[in-house]
Amino acid sequence: MSQIEIEDIFDHLGEARLQRLIAAFYRRVKTDDILKPMYPADDLAGAEYRLKEFLAYRLGGPQRYIEERGNPALRMRHAPFAINQSARDRWMELMVRAMNETELAPEIRQTLEPFFDQMATFLINRAE
Repeated sequence: MSQIEIEDIFDHLGEARLQRLIAAFYRRVKTDDILKPMYPADDLAGAEYRLKEFLAYRLGGPQRYIEERGNPALRMRHAPFAINQSARDRWMELMVRAMNETELAPEIRQTLEPFFDQMATFLINRAE
């Protein structure tokens, strides 16, 4: 099977499955000793919503993220958070677990895993 382009993933994944993936990820964040402290306790639901909307936009789905928040400016938006290699690696670990739980099709994972890997590495802004 040929690889699915990142801009076409939403058509294969769908909104409901994307929501399940992000919910599975944030269930893990809520109890994680590295990532949980980075999220304001009163805005975890907001963070979950924003990640879902960003991914929907980036994966070829509805453009609500852009309509609501404008340019993603991910590095700027994440600058206040100390994201080092350990935080990046934990983010990836929890996302991989969420993908496993959501039972994504292999052709979707083949595109999403490198995308998430690159995105997580891009957001590193502190040395260990």
